[in-house]
Amino acid sequence: MDYTPFSYVTAEKAELYRRVMRAFVEAKSHFLVHLRPEDIQQQVGESELAGVQSALTQLVAWGNLDAERDNARVTSVEDYYRALYVYQITRQGEAVEAALATFEQEVGRRGALQSVALEDIRTRLRALLTLSQSESPSATESQLLLRDLAGVFSDLAENARAFMTGLNRTLEGQGSDADAFLLYKERVIGYIERFLGDLTTASGEIAELIRALDGSAGSAGDRDGGDGQAPVARLLRQAAERELLDLAPGESPDDEERARAFAEAWRRWHGHWEGLRAWFLDQPGRQSQARLLRSSARHAVTQLLEMVGRLNERRMARSDRSADFRTLARWFLECGSDGDAHRLWRTAFGLTPARHLVIDADTAEAWQQTPVPASTPWAQAPGMQVQARLRATGSYQKPGAPPKLRSRARERELLARQLAEEASAARAARRQLVEQRAERLSELGELDDGAFRLLLNLLGDALAASPGDDTAVTTTTGDGSLRITLAPLGPETTATLRTEAGVLSGRDYRLEIVDLEEDAWKN
Repeated sequence: MDYTPFSYVTAEKAELYRRVMRAFVEAKSHFLVHLRPEDIQQQVGESELAGVQSALTQLVAWGNLDAERDNARVTSVEDYYRALYVYQITRQGEAVEAALATFEQEVGRRGALQSVALEDIRTRLRALLTLSQSESPSATESQLLLRDLAGVFSDLAENARAFMTGLNRTLEGQGSDADAFLLYKERVIGYIERFLGDLTTASGEIAELIRALDGSAGSAGDRDGGDGQAPVARLLRQAAERELLDLAPGESPDDEERARAFAEAWRRWHGHWEGLRAWFLDQPGRQSQARLLRSSARHAVTQLLEMVGRLNERRMARSDRSADFRTLARWFLECGSDGDAHRLWRTAFGLTPARHLVIDADTAEAWQQTPVPASTPWAQAPGMQVQARLRATGSYQKPGAPPKLRSRARERELLARQLAEEASAARAARRQLVEQRAERLSELGELDDGAFRLLLNLLGDALAASPGDDTAVTTTTGDGSLRITLAPLGPETTATLRTEAGVLSGRDYRLEIVDLEEDAWKN
């Protein structure tokens, strides 16, 4: 039978083997290389040294540990023949423990939606853009910024994936503890909504910075690093070339080895940049990962709310019914006599008189003329005429064919047409504001109703984000489609907008409206 360094993971005494191996890993982190069996016994907490000695011998056989004669403790012939040993962890054993630690970390990883990472990405992209505009950018700064950007972006993407996967697993395996889930729901929904707001706000600026760094990098030559026209291409090339400084000598000639190393470094750095572009920029026929993450997070919020609704319905129905029966049982216990208990029964369940019979018009008219109290016994009450169909068939309703299913195709077509018209009107309003290229609010001229409503929403978002002084403010709409920049002019200026609904006057502003979705599709 072949034994591998992973054998102790599934062996009979796997728990003891794991504790012994962790003791060696911890000792190495404290720069301790060799350990005696007595040291291992103390660390793992075993009562018998023989059990620890047997585990050490088996781990040596599997290749996880190395054993060396401990001649320092030999003071007699008996000690020499006892073969005392000291042990150290092998590279195979260390690799196995590192793999197990990584496995346990990834399995227990909860993930997170990192709003701070979005700000870090924006900061590094701004620094890269500034560096790319200089005449001779520093290769050291280029590599450091690109390395930090790749690390932050990798953490953002991986943590977002782990968080959504863990959230879906939590929703699928939701237990019966409704109170704990409701508390969890409040925290998660607030957490997701805060991240979605930050992601929507940051995505527009990040996409613009990426497009600025790409420049004219839509050609295959730029993506291959051929002509280096894109500002980011020069920085990626500098980072790849700087890695060649630490290239160790190999068997191939220097030129061949350097060319192979540079090609590998270029592919790696360019792959990082392409991954960043795919995360924040829409491509023809493919949505960006940021947009898909927003959709997935919104769907998770919807799932949470639906589960809360089902839990509330189930809990309220169960709680109310149980409370009613407990209250009714207490009332029965408090009844002073059997007569009171019978009256309570009739009041609670309403089985007297029998209201489920159907009478004809003559009997109803006779009851109206001569009312019969509900407390009248059946034997003393006047007779009642029951309709012939009910007496013969036991059913008052005449049987017939079930009603036909109604087609809702016309209503669905109407809703689809209304949605399409609303989307078309919104695009037309956005296009009217963007295509005017007005540099001032007063230059917009006359607007139709849709464009005017959209402008009011944009002005409201911008003024709400303004710090209150006369500084310019830039903000993005909630769906990330438009960006507006407002810079207040002098207090004596006036802007007048004429619309179908009337005239709006106020202070004039320097204005810039950019359609981010159109720019994304163009690139």
